[in-house]
Amino acid sequence: MKNNVRQPQQERSIEKKNKIIQAGYKLFAEVGYHGTNTAEIAKEAGVSTGAVYDYFCDKRDIMISVLHLYVENASRPVMQILTEAKPLDVPKVAAEILDKTVSIHRENARLHNTLHALAAADEAVNAAFIALEDHVTQKVAEALAANGIQRQHAAERVHLAMNMIQSFAHEYVFDKHEYIDYAAMRDIVCKQIVSLFE
Repeated sequence: MKNNVRQPQQERSIEKKNKIIQAGYKLFAEVGYHGTNTAEIAKEAGVSTGAVYDYFCDKRDIMISVLHLYVENASRPVMQILTEAKPLDVPKVAAEILDKTVSIHRENARLHNTLHALAAADEAVNAAFIALEDHVTQKVAEALAANGIQRQHAAERVHLAMNMIQSFAHEYVFDKHEYIDYAAMRDIVCKQIVSLFE
């Protein structure tokens, strides 16, 4: 295994590295982190195993790049809802963000579980999730303030709202308790979020 990985400069090299990341994303989503290896990632990307080691130290290194891509893919549509809402209608935006978060969890269920399982044992993975929470908290608080919605302890309120949204998405996508009326729960979550910013 090589210790010196290349940072691609040319378009073709950048494209090759991105193909490897996309292949890792696909395989980690399909079979989990422990269910694949660098040779399978290379095959999926259409490159040699040696080429993988030109750009990545090991499978974990690929996973860190996949994590950054996942974080970007998960946060972009949520932030887009927030930035496009002019004027910001908190009940409407809360419902849209809740629904989009459920959709993101559903579309990335296996990868989401894989990355969260790794977060418990891998500082870099855990740090990336904390950085995502920090980024979203800051951006949402800024968007609320820019729209004249200023509340004391804004970051704490946003973080509570995020926790409710995440908890609902996890419940809806992964837990699926038979006794839960998810339409009613969704309405309760949306009302609680709105109450944080009234």
